[in-house]
Amino acid sequence: MELIIVIVIMGVVYTLSVTNFQNLGGSNTQVSLKNLKEYLYNIPHTKSVELLCLDNCLRCSVLVDSKEYISTTPFDDIIDDTIRVYRYDFYTGIQEQSKKVYFNSEDVQEDVCFSYSVDKRGIGEQVIVEFKDKVYDFSTYLSSTSVYDSLEEVVEFKDVLAQEVLR
Repeated sequence: MELIIVIVIMGVVYTLSVTNFQNLGGSNTQVSLKNLKEYLYNIPHTKSVELLCLDNCLRCSVLVDSKEYISTTPFDDIIDDTIRVYRYDFYTGIQEQSKKVYFNSEDVQEDVCFSYSVDKRGIGEQVIVEFKDKVYDFSTYLSSTSVYDSLEEVVEFKDVLAQEVLR
């Protein structure tokens, strides 16, 4: 009987230790638009963290406090040049956001395909992103990113929310 208890305890300890070693080996979490806000916020920073994609979204990098961060996570496959970024306003509705301009370390202007930043409090840019038949709502301040099937669905949700606030 004692031998069985010892074997069970050893099995539990082994299972727990193997799981913890796998977690230490690196994050198995695949970065996507759905978890981008949380991923960026978890990178150590003092001011802000930004995902910056250039060259028609062929090259993406992370900037931590305006300096390039060496990341082992590949970002190049999470988006492409079909991505569209919008802002929502109750009075004007949803409007496409113009592309940002970025000056690299040699002061050469580069076209930004996509960028998204999170500050030290975890508040990200208030944008809505349309990509591959899904719409990602980054406009909520402290909650996770919501995913919708269309821009109309986002606008409908925002209008209902605004009506509730006005009551």
